[in-house]
Amino acid sequence: MVASTRMMVTTMAIIALSTCFLHFVHASTSSSVGEFIDKTISSHKIVIFSKSYCPYCKRAKAAFKELNQVPYVVELDERDDGSKIQDILNNIIGRRTVPQVFINGKHLGGSDDTVQAYESGRLAKLLGIETEEKNHDDL
Repeated sequence: MVASTRMMVTTMAIIALSTCFLHFVHASTSSSVGEFIDKTISSHKIVIFSKSYCPYCKRAKAAFKELNQVPYVVELDERDDGSKIQDILNNIIGRRTVPQVFINGKHLGGSDDTVQAYESGRLAKLLGIETEEKNHDDL
């Protein structure tokens, strides 16, 4: 009886320690992913959190191509932590969808927001570039 009680207490202690360890690993992973997001956004003029196969992401990228701008693109589907990045972006900006576009450290929005900003000339202004007046309806 004493041996089975010890075994039970030992098992419970191992389970409790394992749970604490997993929580710590999860928290430190979240922290490092959050740090990656913050550093990426603050280190680049244009950042797009994207998925390589997403047509909306391609549409947002096309707006920058039209302006001869090269964004820093994080393809979430090509990263092991892509889902975690989306979770943290959801916590930061309230959206889990892609693309999510940042200009000069500030959130611009998704595909529709980016294309609208491009078509209105606001995107060029945010980027500090001059553009010729032309029809931007081809996106």
